[in-house]
Amino acid sequence: MLASLTGLIASSGAGVFVLFFIIYLAVVIFMIAGTWKMFEKAGKPGWAAIIPFYNSWTMCQVAKRPGWWFVLLLIPIVNVVIWIILSLDVAKAFGKGTGFGVLTVFFPFICFTILGFSDARYEGVASTN
Repeated sequence: MLASLTGLIASSGAGVFVLFFIIYLAVVIFMIAGTWKMFEKAGKPGWAAIIPFYNSWTMCQVAKRPGWWFVLLLIPIVNVVIWIILSLDVAKAFGKGTGFGVLTVFFPFICFTILGFSDARYEGVASTN
């Protein structure tokens, strides 16, 4: 009885892991597709969404921030502040408000997909700094 109970717990643990992995993979693919389309709308190469550091560089360009901001994304704690500013700037560049920018900070996988697949147009508003 104990052996069958242990086997049941082990198999259900593996099932939960597989389920979470599938959900994670779906979210990653969803975010890549949305970011790809968003970059294309901004006149940047869509494939930049799948290149690890180049996508951050491209995000700075979409937000109309200087290239050296990419270096700030590599500094712990500073990168959180820079990400917030970039998210707000990307939202503004697509004609969205501050509320959408705040949502982008916390839910980029949803907001980038909305920007990529909706009728939002890239306006390329210059940053204030």
